[in-house]
Amino acid sequence: MPYFTRLILFLFCLMVLVESRKPKRKQWTGQVEMPKPSHLYKKNLDVTKIRKGKPQQLLRVDEHDFSMRPAFGGRNVGCWPQGCEVLPSLDFTMTLYLRHYWKDERLAFSSASNKSMTFDGRLVKKIWVPDVFFVHSKRSFTHDTTTDNIMLRVFPDGHVLYSMRITVTAMCNMDFSHFPLDSQTCSLELESYAYTDEDLMLYWKNGDESLKTDEKISLSQFLIQKFHTTSRLAFYSSTGWYNRLYINFTLRRHIFFFLLQTYFPATLMVMLSWVSFWIDRRAVPARVSLGITTVLTMTTIITGVNASMPRVSYVKAVDIYLWVSFVFVFLSVLEYAAVNYLTTVQERKERKLREKFPCMCGMLHSKTMILDGSYSESEANSLAGYPRSHILTEEERQDKIVVHLGLSGEANAARKKGLLKGQMGFRIFQNTHAIDKYSRLIFPASYIFFNLIYWSVFS
Repeated sequence: MPYFTRLILFLFCLMVLVESRKPKRKQWTGQVEMPKPSHLYKKNLDVTKIRKGKPQQLLRVDEHDFSMRPAFGGRNVGCWPQGCEVLPSLDFTMTLYLRHYWKDERLAFSSASNKSMTFDGRLVKKIWVPDVFFVHSKRSFTHDTTTDNIMLRVFPDGHVLYSMRITVTAMCNMDFSHFPLDSQTCSLELESYAYTDEDLMLYWKNGDESLKTDEKISLSQFLIQKFHTTSRLAFYSSTGWYNRLYINFTLRRHIFFFLLQTYFPATLMVMLSWVSFWIDRRAVPARVSLGITTVLTMTTIITGVNASMPRVSYVKAVDIYLWVSFVFVFLSVLEYAAVNYLTTVQERKERKLREKFPCMCGMLHSKTMILDGSYSESEANSLAGYPRSHILTEEERQDKIVVHLGLSGEANAARKKGLLKGQMGFRIFQNTHAIDKYSRLIFPASYIFFNLIYWSVFS
């Protein structure tokens, strides 16, 4: 072969050899391949996540039929609740921790390290629990924030503690006949819904000690006096006898709020109505306006109290006090009506007597009025000292007129000098009717006597 041909063949073989040793390019996939580090870190294995076979099942829930109660035919279920808060009215609301305690041998387990196992509400749906419900309850719910407030604790021997946080609103037959001086006794009743006393026996585990209350409980209107527990059997004609548990509590109402809002204002209105007995009987606008004001104020107090009270069909203690106070205020208005009427009748009779028996004192009626305008005809005749039947001559009449002038001037001077200081008080007593004088004593004495009876009976 010619030298040039050999050279070309050698170069071609060399190029083929070089291309065969080059790395092959990967097809583009849109991802950038990061370079691998020069050294690798060896990760430590978590031995807790290594499963050494199938774990041992302590509670054999799937092996039993928990639709049946434990120890079928026995009576071994107990429970005890703990109250936390009571907010009474015609209904009462109680937040409590209801705790059941029973023994279920199907949940027994053997463990040397665990004294008990605690679960949440998810296991409750798989096992048997007592079907306790609240008798006469209107509303109730289990708290579920942030999860269902349910706790289940199982012990190795099969004893179970089941606790839940519940708020119940139940009825209470409150008696308001002594309101607001009343004490109320209410009860929360628990009972099994399906199981009779032959299948399930409910009882208080430690009697009254089973009920524990928060020492910081305080109510706005009531003082909690005592809590106690009882139990008895309840009979239903269609199903039989059932065990029923009772939580009884006694409440005493605080009286100070009602003293400030009801009793003190009513008492002050009654005392204010007595002021009219000391006002001049001729001051008609003053006494009438005072009486009407006190009556309207008492009406407002009664309306306000009844608006905030439950609608009951019987008379309450506060109603008795308010209505008796209203009667005292109303009688004070009637008292002035009687005084005004009797005064008008008396003045009418005196006017008729004056018209029937004219002045016979020997002086002209016109002259008597001119001499002293502050005196009435009867007072002028008494100052002159003349009997009505005495007939005077013209000369004697002139002499007596002069004497009467002197006497009238001296009387006026004595009134202005000696009686000026006590004139107003004297006029009040002088213009006071006999009914006003007796009312000043009878009204306060009667109201004080009523208060003594009222507070001794209802307090």
